[in-house]
Amino acid sequence: MAAKKNVCIIGSGNWGSAIAKIVGANAKELDSFEDRVTMYVYEEMIEGKKLTEIINETHENVKYLPGHKIPENVVAVPDVVAAAKHADILIFVVPHQFIRKLCSSLLGKIKPTAVGLSLIKGFDKKEGGGIELISHIIAKKLNISMSVLMGANLASEVADEMFCETTIGCKDKVIGYILRDIIQTSYFRVVVVQDVASVECCGALKNIVACGAGFVDGLGLGDNTKAAVIRLGLMEMIKFVDIFFPGGNLSTFFESCGVADLITTCYGGRNRKVSEAYVKTGKSIEDLEKEMLNGQKLQGPITAEEVNYMLKLKNMEARFPLFTAIHRICTRDLEPTDLIDCIRTHPEHMDDGEKSQNTHLSSPRCHL
Repeated sequence: MAAKKNVCIIGSGNWGSAIAKIVGANAKELDSFEDRVTMYVYEEMIEGKKLTEIINETHENVKYLPGHKIPENVVAVPDVVAAAKHADILIFVVPHQFIRKLCSSLLGKIKPTAVGLSLIKGFDKKEGGGIELISHIIAKKLNISMSVLMGANLASEVADEMFCETTIGCKDKVIGYILRDIIQTSYFRVVVVQDVASVECCGALKNIVACGAGFVDGLGLGDNTKAAVIRLGLMEMIKFVDIFFPGGNLSTFFESCGVADLITTCYGGRNRKVSEAYVKTGKSIEDLEKEMLNGQKLQGPITAEEVNYMLKLKNMEARFPLFTAIHRICTRDLEPTDLIDCIRTHPEHMDDGEKSQNTHLSSPRCHL
């Protein structure tokens, strides 16, 4: 009989805590997994008490997922090495800007046979130029096999056990089905595909588009305009993956990780919400993040900056006018109202003759 697998969740924000509800319940129910699930929690003081102690005593993450019980077999641990050292499956769900430091802490201190599942949406800048997928960073730093999970999965709705789908990208289908077992429930349905890079890119790039949707909402421009942003955003997502991470399948963009996640994030996610407030209040993104997100991190503007870094490096900003405009609005290089000029003159709206005459956007405010 195969040994039971230990699971560790690295991260405990609202998404990490929502996943902990699922993983904890499945581990307790399924014979192939150890009951005890560890969850690495960045230690914070909440009204004079440690967050890990609150979680372990009340089985609730009162800061990031209040009002939801986490199974009692999920144990909050403030030290990432202690949490991860016995794990056969490591589920990474932290803001992507912290992953290199976490990997440095874990190097040489986890099982060499462990496998990882990343729920992290974003890229990171490569030393020496370009950008890198978060799963690639983890795989390279820790020398483990990595898979990814992305989908139309707003954490609050998953925690409320509303039905949704998700996508696991895993090259090895045997491992993919093991990961599906620990994640899937009657209300959280998993499809496993082998197109890992496309799945992960979708999870990162849709946050840029969601910022554009939020700008539209802040300007009061309605659902028709937002639909145009979503459509053009999807086109740029497909083009970006085709150029920088070739070899994927177009069908992946029609899984939950693709068009479904794009739509739900553009209507209900934190990137949309903060971007709307950015237009209406005139406050900085950093200030709004502090005011509105209760310690959570906003991924869209950071990802837009990382993508723009790559596009500028390759002299490709003009080929991705929506991504570029959103980045420039986030950095106040453009006004939010300039977004409409940028999408109005998007290459997707030109015929072949117009494209040949317009090597850059025609609006001077969107000159790239």
